[in-house]
Amino acid sequence: QQSLSQYGGDIDVHVLSGCAIIVRGQPRGGPPPERQINLSNVRAGALARRAAQSQPDTKDIPDEPWAFPAREFLRKKIIGKEVCFNVENKTPQGREYGMVYLGKDTSGENIAESLVAEGLATVRREGIRGNNPEQARLCDLEDQAKAARKGMWSEGSGSHTIRELKYSIENPRNFVDAMHQKPVNAIIEHVRDGSVVRALLLPDHYLVTVMLSGVKCPTFKREADGSETPESFAAEAKFFTESRLLQRDVQIILESCPNQVILGTILHPNGNITELLLKEGFARCVDWSMAVYTQGAEKLRAAERAAKERKVRIWKDYVAPTANLDQKDRQFVAKVMQVVNADSIIVKLNSGEYKPIHLSSIRPPRIEGEVNVTVDYIRPATTGGETGNFPERTCATVTIGGINIAEALVSKGLATVIRYRQDDDQRSSHYDELLAAEARAIKNGKGLHSKKEIPIHRVADISGETQKAKQFLPFLQRAGRSEAVVEHVFSGSRLKLYMPKETCLITFLLAGIECPRTSRITASGSQVAEPFSEEATLFTKELVLQREVEVEVESMDKAGNFIGWLHVDGMNLSVALVDGALSKVHFTAERSSYNKTLQSAEEVARQRKDKIWANYEEKPTEEVAALLSEEKERVAKYRAVFVTEITDELHFYAQDVETGAQLENLMETMRAEIAAQPPVEGSYVPRRGDYCIAKFADGDWYRARVDKIESHPSKIHVFYIDYGNKEVLSSTRLAPLPPAFSHKTLAAQAHEYAFAYILVPQDEDARADVVDCLVKDIHNSQCLLNVEYGTGSGCPYVTLQFNDSKDDVGLSLVKEGMVMVEVRKEKHLQKMVTEYLNSQESAKSARLNIWRYGDFRADDADEFGYSR
Repeated sequence: QQSLSQYGGDIDVHVLSGCAIIVRGQPRGGPPPERQINLSNVRAGALARRAAQSQPDTKDIPDEPWAFPAREFLRKKIIGKEVCFNVENKTPQGREYGMVYLGKDTSGENIAESLVAEGLATVRREGIRGNNPEQARLCDLEDQAKAARKGMWSEGSGSHTIRELKYSIENPRNFVDAMHQKPVNAIIEHVRDGSVVRALLLPDHYLVTVMLSGVKCPTFKREADGSETPESFAAEAKFFTESRLLQRDVQIILESCPNQVILGTILHPNGNITELLLKEGFARCVDWSMAVYTQGAEKLRAAERAAKERKVRIWKDYVAPTANLDQKDRQFVAKVMQVVNADSIIVKLNSGEYKPIHLSSIRPPRIEGEVNVTVDYIRPATTGGETGNFPERTCATVTIGGINIAEALVSKGLATVIRYRQDDDQRSSHYDELLAAEARAIKNGKGLHSKKEIPIHRVADISGETQKAKQFLPFLQRAGRSEAVVEHVFSGSRLKLYMPKETCLITFLLAGIECPRTSRITASGSQVAEPFSEEATLFTKELVLQREVEVEVESMDKAGNFIGWLHVDGMNLSVALVDGALSKVHFTAERSSYNKTLQSAEEVARQRKDKIWANYEEKPTEEVAALLSEEKERVAKYRAVFVTEITDELHFYAQDVETGAQLENLMETMRAEIAAQPPVEGSYVPRRGDYCIAKFADGDWYRARVDKIESHPSKIHVFYIDYGNKEVLSSTRLAPLPPAFSHKTLAAQAHEYAFAYILVPQDEDARADVVDCLVKDIHNSQCLLNVEYGTGSGCPYVTLQFNDSKDDVGLSLVKEGMVMVEVRKEKHLQKMVTEYLNSQESAKSARLNIWRYGDFRADDADEFGYSR
């Protein structure tokens, strides 16, 4: 047994649910470690859970009945109070189960008994031993609660205890304005960092993220690998706020909502957390939100000033800015002689000297006349780096006739106030007045802050949406060169683009090149980055990221990614990558008008032996000739497969006959185990990407993968990994896949293939005819398969032979006039291509099926729906 008394003093508690809590002791040199304790032998309902943002097809999970009342009972019972506990059991996974008591020892109130007595938790009777009095008491208390019809044992379904949680607000600004800065009751549910919290607003159960007005604490920076790196004192600031506010009842004044960010002040009987964070050196004032703070901005400035003077925490190395200027150089009268640009002027001093002046903290238009200049700070000269080359800049407040020109311009909405880094004290000596002037301009809708409603621009994100991408493809193809903005660079040749004219986001792949692949996680495991993939990605980022470009869309892959050419400042990015020795020319470039340019660039890069060509050695003429002669020979290695599924896209799934016995043994063993221990119906909660077992129409269980979850939780799209077919089921026909039968034990047996040398009809009727023909001929039958060529990322392209006659299935379709031939240019495939073309000519002469109206290919093959 263990007791929390080992931590000493008061204990910080956080309630996860009605039957689980987080405990931690007093901090010693930093935030204390956390420990999760689950209440033994009882269960409370599960709280609501929001759908993962990265999985748009999933749905929010609501509270179970009586889950929230149980959480609230436990929260009000133990938050801010000292507890102790006994650990009764610890699972191999590290989960700890025990009994929790109020107070310093086990003589205090038993929390589990209190929950059961109030009808807010059920007793797990299956694990109870008869000789244990504590467990027997839980059963007695549950029986008493049932008899008294308390909590979940009362009449009704308990639907009135289920919260209608609102995770997002359609118009946050209107929502904040509607509150009229009146205190709103709330519970702090999560602390992201010292100055950002997630709050549950009562009584309407809005879950909102609130940033404290006027301040900012050190944060946790998310790295490229997904990990978080805390800034100095970030963890301490978070703990400071958590220990005082987490799961406490508070009041929040919602003060503003700039750029969809809700700003507010949290009021607690023990004090204002905003002022406390500043006073203890956990936060700094931020100007952009200071103007909306309703409790007195001067209090925040004073608290920050006190922390700076004491040099505590984030201010431990603080050095006050000093102006090493004489009084005569700090304030003088001068005449404006020239406006250099929008934020700088040249003035003539009384001495006749000319001096460049930059207006502090704003970007104003031209000024003429005699002015008074007060130098606020001097920016030192910079050479190179991210900021570029700039000479030393004198930044000042300029007044004319007693009027601060900067303030006057800002108040009329003709200039905006510059926001500085948190640690940058070099700013206008009248900076607060500038902020106040800007706030008035915004409130009154002056100039560029006009209240004229800006139309909402709705952007369709069709990246990865195959059906939507198919609808957009013809428009993008006909448009020729289209304007776009590069939103993100995934790799050297894979980008996300915003198409302003079409108002859509697309994933775009550069045509004609083969770029080194970056590291990624695939179904078969992690894929290591290829050499120079990072350099290629950086090259593309530097050239096009967030730049306006032009794109030519040529085609689309099966995943809904568009393929084409991208131009920036007249440069073809594909050619630039090849010329930079960061990509190779792909054979598909042969069909492009850019092929000669690409081949020429590749030859130059190859001769330089740079980057990907560093180890390139030109083969002797005899060896090249030998390779060419070998290339003419097509490799035919047919193997036996069993065709299990044919898709509407004319792809098919097949199992290797060689591993068929292993699959049969696995299925027999798995079904026997399921029959011995049937899964509990409805107990499995499917998630997209999960491997599970699904009950097919024949009543048997099969291995499957969850591909999609519709808005209604009972509609689950699954893919049978050993057969290739898909089905929409209710969650009651799904169950967890036992680990002994996972895809790691035996890999998925259904492999996807496409027919080589033929073009898939895009016309739905023509394609349906081909699918029907194939279903009759090869579905659920054994055939012989040979891989002819691949596409790098897609499924292999193969030829298929009937098992008995050895006739080519694809060639049979060509002979019957069902499909057209795709002309491949690889030399070693020319014999097969010729045979296919001869059969096509015969079908065309006989006017079979698609050729019944003659040869339509000359001008309108695309119109008739035949493409790769």
